[in-house]
Amino acid sequence: MGAVKPASAWLKSLVQLALCGLLLAWIFQAIFWKEGQDAWERDQRAPAWKQLTKLQRLEISWTHGPREVWRDMSRVRPGPFAVSLALMGATIFLGIVRWRQVLRVHGLELSFARAAEISLVAHFFNSFLLGAAGGDLMKAYYAARETHHKKAEAVGTVFVDRILGLFALLVFTMAAMAANVPLLSADPFFLKLASVIAAMFAGCAVVLLLALRGGVSKGLPQAREWLRRLPKGDFLERLRDSLKPFGHDRAFLVRSFSLSLLLCGVCVLHVQSLVWGLGLEISSRHLFAIVPMITCMVVLPLTPSGLGVRENLFVLMLAVPLIGVEHTAALSLSLLCTAGSLFWSLIGGAVYVGLRSRHRLDDLSRAEAASE
Repeated sequence: MGAVKPASAWLKSLVQLALCGLLLAWIFQAIFWKEGQDAWERDQRAPAWKQLTKLQRLEISWTHGPREVWRDMSRVRPGPFAVSLALMGATIFLGIVRWRQVLRVHGLELSFARAAEISLVAHFFNSFLLGAAGGDLMKAYYAARETHHKKAEAVGTVFVDRILGLFALLVFTMAAMAANVPLLSADPFFLKLASVIAAMFAGCAVVLLLALRGGVSKGLPQAREWLRRLPKGDFLERLRDSLKPFGHDRAFLVRSFSLSLLLCGVCVLHVQSLVWGLGLEISSRHLFAIVPMITCMVVLPLTPSGLGVRENLFVLMLAVPLIGVEHTAALSLSLLCTAGSLFWSLIGGAVYVGLRSRHRLDDLSRAEAASE
């Protein structure tokens, strides 16, 4: 955890941060520009908007735009917003239950309180690391600390938990898209997204199948030898072998998959509560397709925590004529969703500080005991 990142990793992070900034700047500027123009023309101010210089229009946009977005966000009713926070917490709760099911396959018993601590820390790091799965690195680290003889198996549970959850999300999204063909046909952008998600579904299905079967060594015997030659090859081989039991436990697969589908449904309800809170008119049927489609794209490690990607997708997808949500309202909805996630991230940050202090004390105690 204390290792220094290589220059290539720092460069990759900087590129993705730059992409995040560009996406956020683009969507904010487009919306603020429109808000500034509407405010200027509504007040019938002189000179006319088109007669202003670009610098003047830019100044007006960033004066009126943030104010309008904040006013739009502020009108969310407290009740639905509180429900949205509770539903976001429910997704974390369901994730904890699912991970404990994964751990039990290897006989690893982790108390709910301890699993909750680790999961909240992972959620905290998801707000800053790349993609929605960035916090899994921290989750794997803390999972490995929980056992002395099954470290590879503990790390493997994090991978299995993530890949099963992602596959269930893609299945949920494919079903929701099939039930919303008129919506997908309403705009070419929807069809492009649907094609990307279909490709993700196919790729995830292949990875999941190979993982549950223990890799490709059956069809490619030399793969095991190549694996052993890699750095920490023995650990990687144990990690590969640790995935096999999951493929033989059908009862576990059914339970985990069902729980993951429920989690996807709760994610949609989380956004639905904010839609009600803002007084927006969006069909629940459409929302059950749009939310998982956006979530699938946010999973891709394009920007930290999907920032910029999420906001642009909310605005572009909700603005199609079939739905007709104004850009400012769509952006406000996206920002409120992010606010709910950040609320639980702050709780995870507080837990992380406590965990670091506790581990430091534990390490000091072990060092003192060894020196006696």
